[in-house]
Parts: sequence; structure tokens; C-alpha cells
Amino acid sequence: MQEITSLINEELRGGKVNKKETAMRLRPLINKDTIALAQTDPVVGDIEYNFNKAKIYIEWANELKLAAVVFPELFLMGYPVYDIIDRYPSIVQKNIEYLEKLAKLSGKTKVLIGFCEFNRFYIGKRYFNSVAVLADKKIEKIIRKTLLPVYSEFNDARYFQTPEFNPKDRIVQIGSSRAGIVICEENWADKDFFDKPVYSFDPVEEIVKSQNPDFIINCSSSPTRAKKEQLLNNMLSFVSKKHSTPIVYVNQVGAIDNTSFSGSSRCYNNAGEIIARAKSFEEQFFMLQIPAKLPSKGGINQIFSLPSGLEQSLNEQKAFSLDYGPDLERTYLTITISIKDYFAKNGFKRAAIGVSGGLDSSVCTVLLADALGAKNVYAISMPSKITSDESKNDAEELCKNLGVNFLEIPIKEMVEISKNTFSDAFNKIENHWDGRYEKPLTMDNIQARSRAVILWGISNEFKSVIPIATSDKSELYMGYATINGDMSGGFAPIADVTKTKLFALARWLNSNRPQKDAIPRNIINKRPGAELAIDEKTGKPLLAEDALMPYEFLDEIIWRIENLHQTKEEMLKEWFLYEHKNQITNKQKSEWIDKFYARVQTALFKWSIMPPSPIVDSRSINKTEYNQPITSKLKFY
Repeated sequence: MQEITSLINEELRGGKVNKKETAMRLRPLINKDTIALAQTDPVVGDIEYNFNKAKIYIEWANELKLAAVVFPELFLMGYPVYDIIDRYPSIVQKNIEYLEKLAKLSGKTKVLIGFCEFNRFYIGKRYFNSVAVLADKKIEKIIRKTLLPVYSEFNDARYFQTPEFNPKDRIVQIGSSRAGIVICEENWADKDFFDKPVYSFDPVEEIVKSQNPDFIINCSSSPTRAKKEQLLNNMLSFVSKKHSTPIVYVNQVGAIDNTSFSGSSRCYNNAGEIIARAKSFEEQFFMLQIPAKLPSKGGINQIFSLPSGLEQSLNEQKAFSLDYGPDLERTYLTITISIKDYFAKNGFKRAAIGVSGGLDSSVCTVLLADALGAKNVYAISMPSKITSDESKNDAEELCKNLGVNFLEIPIKEMVEISKNTFSDAFNKIENHWDGRYEKPLTMDNIQARSRAVILWGISNEFKSVIPIATSDKSELYMGYATINGDMSGGFAPIADVTKTKLFALARWLNSNRPQKDAIPRNIINKRPGAELAIDEKTGKPLLAEDALMPYEFLDEIIWRIENLHQTKEEMLKEWFLYEHKNQITNKQKSEWIDKFYARVQTALFKWSIMPPSPIVDSRSINKTEYNQPITSKLKFY
């Protein structure tokens, strides 16, 4: 069955494919209750592109004489839509016109496809988030989403109207079975599964009690995150078993800016067992046989593996851990698919990145090489007079191992010229203004900004190139990053990856890529430092943990705030993992937490100007998810 996905991809690239011959060969494996899940990667607002992709999937489903082909939520428009439908209603009209064209392609095979619909009623928001059922060259039925999430990265209620709900309207005949249709969030309202349900109304329960369907279909666009697979699997398994009703779940794949989708479309039988699952992080024409009345696996149904480690962690409890192993492949796939889609969908092909010989830029370079191809990455070493020979050598060795383009451009002269220019200007300004810092960070930041000027210069000089911002989550929280310096770029691959997880990811990359040990061990073993300033105590470049605090402690503060919403007082009563291996006083612990909160307060404006970056963690400070006024003074404790 995998061959169909390959043939579809060939057809999308403009190749010629003999559908009839393939269909004749496969048809003996297909019964009247076989459906296809169109696990697809749309482009937001590019209605024609999405239409052409849907057209090929529908033609294949027709040729194979399937019972149905099912697309994700809002597929024709692309998801998430953000504000474009409010600003440009003509795009919504265009998606309706193309929906009508798709309807004319339909036949006996039912087509379920997500689209954006105008609200023609007198009151309410302008649009509905809808799924159309197409058959026999017409739009047979339209189903409108009732539960509109407004948390994390979701803001559906900003654009869409909640319609009236009638369980009878949710039933569609597919093959010999009656399917109840829900849209994404409508499956996330079970009051027995969630301790604190967001909704008082459960569409699945209403459909099952009122209509007793043979199975449920969920058309979804559900992003990937740390621990999301565990929650999704356990929830769908619970609900299907509770109602003794199989659930078919089709999900989007790919990435839009900060939001990534893993696909992993699947089916659970009426005993809550998974009996079919599509690939993760790949488009797929995934066929399965409807499991109505069938409590066991069989037929053409396949279960593709999840990213390594997720299967073993499906029942993990919520707790901070430095064992990131179960989530490292998913993290890698999330970031690389985000890079691929961000570049391809925005017309970029190549990346310029500054390589320092440090962990952050090294991991970013590996991820870029894997996502774009080594020849499309130019790594620039930009040493200053503070940069050690060790760092320069490590950066060059990394690039040699990966096969990426490498160039060294020293910035000593740029920094010296800037220093002389600023020195004269600052002395004149001081004649009029007081408040000059005794130990300013000017020269530290000039180095970082000089490097950004070079990377942006490459981007301005050569086509289809963007520079890469290399800041990680731990240092962004603390504001330990330079605006228009290492924060500057068109994309930030690791901005939602904490430093301790980044170390684990680097080791994972060295062990799991075809090319082993691409990142020199010296980079992974040495303590991080920006090499922008000299530590007066040691006479050597200042280390990041000396300026901040141990990363193991810092990352647990972040986890406790994001996942448990703890205050300082609550954290002081808790035993941190760091304390199992290191003796620290309550005073030291209190000082580190105080430093964290103080630095967060001054870092808020930096968060707001970060370039797009994939959300990876279970919670994030990515502006797609978290918005705190910069002008705010919270009493954190």
C-alpha cells in the first residue's frame, strides 16, 4: 500500500502515473469498507495548491473504489489560519469555489474535507470551521465545529462561530457503516478522562448516545509537542473503549511557522486498542479497513512505529526528568520538518549560520544540514580576539564532518572600528546625560552584532538565503542572548529546546544519524560560554553557568513554572534533581530563583522579537502560545 504514497508524490512533482494499472493490482485487497486517510501537508492561503493535492488523492480513492477518503481539519484553507481570513475574506470565497470543484470530482467514494465556510446568519463571528461531505458530484452535507479552543497556540474562537449542535446531522453513511463525524477539539471533552474538562458539552458522547454510530471519524489538525502523543493516545483509547465505538483519527502533517504536525493518523477499535497507525512526520495515503464491529487487528491495517521512545513512555507521570531519551527523535523530526517547510513554503533554499564551536550553533548546523542538505548550508566562523583556538578548531571540524560549506571571517577589525567610533560618541553624550554604566556590555554585544551583520550581508548578497538565530530556550528565558546578535535571523530552530535537552539531543544526533559523531566530543563535553567577555576572577572567557546558574537547576525552574505553575515559596519546599547530586544551601537556592525571576522580567521584550521557531516543549514562551505584556511588573513570589 505504501507504493500509492510514492506514486502520489511522483504525480505531485509532475510525473505521469498509471492509476488504473496500480488500482487493478491492489483492488483484490480492498473491500467495500476500506477508507483512505489523506495525511497531508497544506499551505495556508494557497487554495490552488491545496486543491491540486486534494484532487490527486480523490482521484486515487475513486480509482481504487474506496468507501471514503478523509482529509484533515481546514485542509483547503490550511491550518492555522490566524488573521488572514478576517483581513482577506476573498480567500475564503476562493476556498469555497475550489470546494465546489472538488465536489464535481466526487463519485461513489465519499470525500470528507475541511474548509472555511462563511457564516450567513445574522449574528456571530464571520466564519465556521467546517467539514464538507462530497459525493456523486455534489456537496452532500456540511458539518460545523462546535468546540473552539482558545488556549496554547489555538485561537479558533477569534475567527469562528459556534453553531447549533444536532447529533443527527453528524451521521454519514460510509461503506456498510454509519460514521459519526467530529472535528479535532470535539474529541477532547470527555469528563471522565480529564480531571478538569474545558467544556461542559461532549459531542462524541452526544453522537454515540443519540445515534449509536458504528464508528467515529475525527478530522484533525493537532500540533505535536512533548508529551502530546502520550495524551492523545491515552485519550482516544479511553474514549473508544468507554463508548465501545471505534475512532478513526486523521491528522495534518508538516509545519506552519511555529506550529508543527506529526501526522500519525490512526484507528482504535471498540476495545480501545490501536489497530492502525500511519507514519509520523510524512505525508501518506493511508488505507485502512473500517473496524466497525471488529475488535481485533487484521486485513490491510498497518501499525507504523512512532518516533523512537514514545511507545515506551505512553504512561509516564508528569515529573521533571533529565532523561530526555523518549522524546529526542520526535524533537529532531519536529525541528527538521519545521525547517524544511518554513524554507520551502517561503521560497528559501539556503541558510547562513554562525558557528562558534559551541553547543547551540553546532546542533543548529546539524539540523540544517539534515533538513536542507549540506550544500545548502554555509557555516561562518567569526572569531574575535577573545575566541579561543579550541573553539575555532571545533567549529571547523564540525563543518568538515557534516560536509557543509565553511568560511572563517575574523571580526577583530569590525569590533575595533566600532569601539573607536562609539568611544568618541559616548564621551560626547556623557556631557549631556548621566547614568553611564560602570561596566557596560557594549563591547560584548558589538561582537555578537558584528557577526549578525555578516550573516545578513550574505543573505542580502545571495538569493534564497536566510540567517539562522541560534538561541536556546534556557538562555532566552534569562535574556542571555543579544538582540540583533545571536537572536537575529529569519528562523530559530532551537528556541524551544532547553540547554539540558540540547546536550542530550547532541549526543542522540551523534549516535543516530548515518554519519556518527558529527559533533566533536569536545563541543559536547565543554561548559557553554559565549566568549564575549573575560571573567575577572579566572582571566578566561566567562562561562554561561557562572553568569546564570547551573543549567540543570535553571531548566527545572522553567519546567516547574510552565507545567506546575509554582511560585517561589512552593519551589523552595521542593527537592530539585540538582540537589540529589549537589549540596546547596537554602540561601543559594533562594538566590538562584530570585535571579531567575529578575532576569525574566527584563527579558520579556526579547521574547517578543524572536524570529519564528518550532514549538517543541509541552509548554513554551513562543509568542504563538504565550503572551505577557512587556510593560508588566508581576510579583512572582
